[in-house]
Amino acid sequence: MPAGEAGGTPAELAIERLERGEVVALATDTVYGLAARAADPSACRRIFALKERPEGVALPVLVAHLDQALALADETVRLRLAVLSARLWPGALTIVVPRRSGLGLELGGDPDTVGLRCPDDPVVRALATRVGPLATTSANRHGAPPCRSAEEVRAAFGAALFIVDGGRRDGQPSTVVSLLGDEPTLLRDGPVSLGQIREALGVLGLS
Repeated sequence: MPAGEAGGTPAELAIERLERGEVVALATDTVYGLAARAADPSACRRIFALKERPEGVALPVLVAHLDQALALADETVRLRLAVLSARLWPGALTIVVPRRSGLGLELGGDPDTVGLRCPDDPVVRALATRVGPLATTSANRHGAPPCRSAEEVRAAFGAALFIVDGGRRDGQPSTVVSLLGDEPTLLRDGPVSLGQIREALGVLGLS
């Protein structure tokens, strides 16, 4: 569905759809992504079906700010998460942490962990502020290159998918780091280096 249809701004229309349990596509600070409310299990399942993504590959979660991230993380990593947030968010860093128990999220993969990122994009953060954390994945069929424009998203998924068109996005997919152990472990290389992460944690002797 065209992002500029009548009835509100693209962001307002995206909020309406997210609140109804739909999946939307949006431009992030890296590439285009598919997004749904993380707290809506049926909407998250729609992302897996739409992308043809194996359920063993977890959906990361975009947050508007540190407080949203802390609400999803186990208390054992909250200090390290706060330190990394202060130094490296918003930005292209996904942090995998133990998940707080009892959340009832259905993100695929390991039900005891969650990957969190605060994107350097005001529109995405505004959406997450309004509807809550967003389960996301790059906008592409599983195994295909990520879409970098609204036109590429339409070609991949058809005109029925609502798109928040932010122009072309040529960012590198985010760095993914795990805080599941005593030391940070790099799971995917990206714009933020493991050295930067260790330096940030080293401020409080947490590296």
